[in-house]
Amino acid sequence: MKNGLDFLNLLNCDVSLKILKNLEDPSDFVRFSAVSRSWRQFVIENGLLKHLCQRMFPQLSRVDHVNELCGTAKGHAEAGSSNFMEWEALKREHRVYAFFARGCLSFALRECIYEAIIASSTDNDPEEGIPNTLEPRDRVGRRASYWSSKGQSNPAVPETLTYRLCADLCVITEINIRPFQAYFQIGKPIYSANSVRFRMGHVKSCMDNIVKESCQDCGNDKSCMDNIVKESCQDCGNEKFAWTYTSQEFPMAQENCLQNFRLPEPVLCIGGILQIELLGRVQRQEMDSLYYICVSHVQVVGRPLSPAFGIQTFEHSEKFVLEALSYEQPTSPAQSSSAPSLQMRVRDLEQILNLLRGNVVNVVEYGYEWEIEDEESDEEDEDEEDRE
Repeated sequence: MKNGLDFLNLLNCDVSLKILKNLEDPSDFVRFSAVSRSWRQFVIENGLLKHLCQRMFPQLSRVDHVNELCGTAKGHAEAGSSNFMEWEALKREHRVYAFFARGCLSFALRECIYEAIIASSTDNDPEEGIPNTLEPRDRVGRRASYWSSKGQSNPAVPETLTYRLCADLCVITEINIRPFQAYFQIGKPIYSANSVRFRMGHVKSCMDNIVKESCQDCGNDKSCMDNIVKESCQDCGNEKFAWTYTSQEFPMAQENCLQNFRLPEPVLCIGGILQIELLGRVQRQEMDSLYYICVSHVQVVGRPLSPAFGIQTFEHSEKFVLEALSYEQPTSPAQSSSAPSLQMRVRDLEQILNLLRGNVVNVVEYGYEWEIEDEESDEEDEDEEDRE
């Protein structure tokens, strides 16, 4: 702005917009807006941060409007002052998208799976159920931990694993999958898939209404709502999910390791539902000559955007409302996702108790080895002493 001249005034609006829409870093718009009041007004009036967010995440094109529910919004204008109301709406949109862009780039990366919902098939449920894929170890106590599909004579039959994420809005960067190696079978075969594909989306709005009506009697208790959503999704399979993103196919190796599938670009999961499609079977089981797919562990890595943001979906519409619930930076989880959870520890204790009831000699868990004396062996030792 040399000699008091503003280059925005020297260029027409279209040329200025074309230049500014080439910016790729949200912080560039923040610095640009700080130059002068007129520059800030130009950014807000033309929705440049909204445009940037939609370029980063095309799924945001389905946003109908934004709301602020965190007390930052100004009071409504008096009736008749339409220009003021429009300006306030533009400023609100600017604030929401500015913090949204910041969150997508700076919120902490972490494990994003909240719970396993449903598998397309399970060979032996619950022993080989989908909840086992949340356990990072392939053995719990002395028992294998994995999910197994039903056997198929046709190796082309696919399978799906569907999970609920920890937030309605998550920026997903990678999915890690470990195929299961059946160490207890001859040859220790690995039951991997030929390739994988990922879908992200949400429960359809009609299902949301069913959940709300069903929860009226329980006072909208969160645990009650979680159970109803899970049970309803299990009953209806894929019919109640709306997918907003489908990835390319990624080849899967027939190896017993945590295989990394990094998405070409971070993806915004709207609605908190992720589905893994396992395409093609490569391993036949010797005892029945059928093809199976088995997964030991699934990990989804990304940036949950709650509690800062939430969504409201419209019934019979693909549009949704983006809600700013807080403008505070979320704190990192207190416990690392790799550390054993309380649920895992309870499961381990149950396994150990089962081993104790079965008079097993050694139990090795969490780095400790406990010697458990067998009552029958004690009696035999006493009998031998009496004979002597």
